[in-house]
Amino acid sequence: MTSETLKLASELISRPSITPDDAGCQTLLIKRLSAIGFECETMIFDDVTNLWARRGTEAPLLAFAGHTDVVPPGPLNKWHSDPFTPEIRDGNLYGRGAADMKSSIAAMVTACEEFVSRNPGHPGSIALLITSDEEGIAINGTVKVIEALEARAEKIDWALIGEPSSMNCVGDVVKNGRRGSIGAKLVINGVQGHVAYPHKVDNPIHRAMPALHELARHEWDQGNHFFPPTSFQISNINSGTGAHNVVPSHAEVVFNLRYSTEIDAKQIIETTRVILDKHELDYDIGWSISGYPFLTPEGELVAAAQQAIKQHTGLTTSLKTTGGTSDGRFIAPTGAQVLELGPVNESIHKLNEHVNIRELDQLSDIYQSILENLLS
Repeated sequence: MTSETLKLASELISRPSITPDDAGCQTLLIKRLSAIGFECETMIFDDVTNLWARRGTEAPLLAFAGHTDVVPPGPLNKWHSDPFTPEIRDGNLYGRGAADMKSSIAAMVTACEEFVSRNPGHPGSIALLITSDEEGIAINGTVKVIEALEARAEKIDWALIGEPSSMNCVGDVVKNGRRGSIGAKLVINGVQGHVAYPHKVDNPIHRAMPALHELARHEWDQGNHFFPPTSFQISNINSGTGAHNVVPSHAEVVFNLRYSTEIDAKQIIETTRVILDKHELDYDIGWSISGYPFLTPEGELVAAAQQAIKQHTGLTTSLKTTGGTSDGRFIAPTGAQVLELGPVNESIHKLNEHVNIRELDQLSDIYQSILENLLS
């Protein structure tokens, strides 16, 4: 017998919602959620469709958060089956978005359906915040919905994000925070000229190397119990005219820091400035912050998730903050406790993305028990 979670996950996968196109996924969710008493509000910002669905008007508010958009499938001839035709093989559900994160959304909906059927008059409120702009530039998705909610004083107490947090089996890892991400484009200016006349040029590549070496070796912090030390990585260096006998006029360097809660963006920017100035560079630099670090070390949400995972899997879950950024970076600053709990992440963004069918129902059961632990 096919479970409701598997059916809904398959329906969602069959919609080719390559970011930022929702491809009708949220319409399907609205139909299911409206039937159990959710008030559904579609929020469209530019080319992005978002859904805010809420059941209840009172605090506390538990919000499930997720995204219907997926990354492009890549070369179709490398897939063993059509990425947008869900297929079951060897106990797994295959298709783009199976793990990241349409199965989580399906589990959220079926968990809500079962919880409401058992607790029609539950205290507090339940919500789903669903966007189609997480895999892309993420400027018209969750961040805009949160701004709208904050403007009308609608506060989330607990946010449970369905990102694929698990490593080997569902629930073995949950993410209770994420590192911040700050990047820069650095341009070192020099004087162009013939390589045979070094006294007439100022080589920006030569100028850059000692400063970059110091930045790469600098100890930004030592991390803490939840976060590793801040890391500095150069992702691109570009310079030269294409000719072997010309010293270029400038060199461009792109770098990124993934940083912990032991340091903030202002400190990173100031430390970088001091190091660059120390080496007497003529430079221009532009910064971009794609996410601030956040942490939910303890509280009702973590406890509710740990208890639910133990109940349905027998596992003692690990709290981690590894990985890239997530939409939790937009929700946490409002004061909400934020946790990421979803399926195994081994196949995300890969060819032949898949999720274990048995773990679909486990995930729905875990979500339902979290609802029971917090709102009953």
